[in-house]
Amino acid sequence: MNAHIAVLPGDGIGPEVTAAAVAVLRGVAGQAFAFTEHAIGGCAIDATGDPLPAATVEACRAADAVLLGAVGGPKWSDPNAPVRPEQGLLALRATLGVYANLRPLRVHPRLAALSPLKAEHLHGVDLVFVRELTGGAYFGRKTREGDVAVDECRYSVAEVERVVRRACELARARRGRLTSVDKANVLETSRLWRATTERIARDYPDVTLEHQLVDSMAMLLLTRPSAYDVIVTENLFGDILTDEAAALAGSLGVSPSASLGDGRRGLYEPIHGSAPDIAGRGVANPIGAILSAALLLRHSLGLDAEAAAVEAAVDAVLDEAELTADLGGHATTQQVTDAVLDRLAARRKVAA
Repeated sequence: MNAHIAVLPGDGIGPEVTAAAVAVLRGVAGQAFAFTEHAIGGCAIDATGDPLPAATVEACRAADAVLLGAVGGPKWSDPNAPVRPEQGLLALRATLGVYANLRPLRVHPRLAALSPLKAEHLHGVDLVFVRELTGGAYFGRKTREGDVAVDECRYSVAEVERVVRRACELARARRGRLTSVDKANVLETSRLWRATTERIARDYPDVTLEHQLVDSMAMLLLTRPSAYDVIVTENLFGDILTDEAAALAGSLGVSPSASLGDGRRGLYEPIHGSAPDIAGRGVANPIGAILSAALLLRHSLGLDAEAAAVEAAVDAVLDEAELTADLGGHATTQQVTDAVLDRLAARRKVAA
């Protein structure tokens, strides 16, 4: 397959972890990918004054998939600055129409000890968040007049329908359970969300739907996370809950994500930030980026076997290899990447 992948390394550790993901994609047997690099975030502001330059937009629209590192850092951290790195990321999501952010979470047995929860609470945790990504308060009207500020949270029925359908399809392919998270006891957008979700779920009689309020869900993720299969929620709630859930896995460094729209092209990135305190030291954990590359293989390129091979190689590394400092080890980014590549090569040799 001659697929074109646009690589947006971004800021901080972004270039280091995307390089690892690209190396793994190149190491997947029998696949020929074309990679092109483009600027986003703080480095794009420095180079062009724009966190999402037109050339980057054009390249992403022409690509089969987009692989992103991270954006932001202290240099551009002023929240009152008129141009900020995060604006580039939000604009890219809107431009590509990637409205459903998938964040799978499994707790590897070796990493359970690194979680703040007791190990018995983590047994069997295997869930996927589906976060609506292009609506809500992040994209609503924003005003400030005197000592009053307003962030509009707006959702349409159509926006809710499409992300809930995506979540229902995913639940149908997994264990058939869907949890919708809202704040319907207070917010009108949540009441619309709940009513729309209930109507769409009737088209999926093989999927069991339950509702949770967002504050209750925040508690339940810590007390019985293994009870959940697919969790769908709006943009702001999803941003908060997925970071909370990622802590269950032992480190933000191991969690991938896929942002999908109606077509096959998607945006793939680890959920961690740019970690400027360790940037350039060669110690960043590349696993989240590598697993994001596996999601890219599966969702945008239809290469399920290759995606599974990458995931199996990562599992093997987590089982037996030296890990990076965030996971209690002393390995470098390159050493972990090489360990994944070695296990991919060993699997190919056995298969041959």
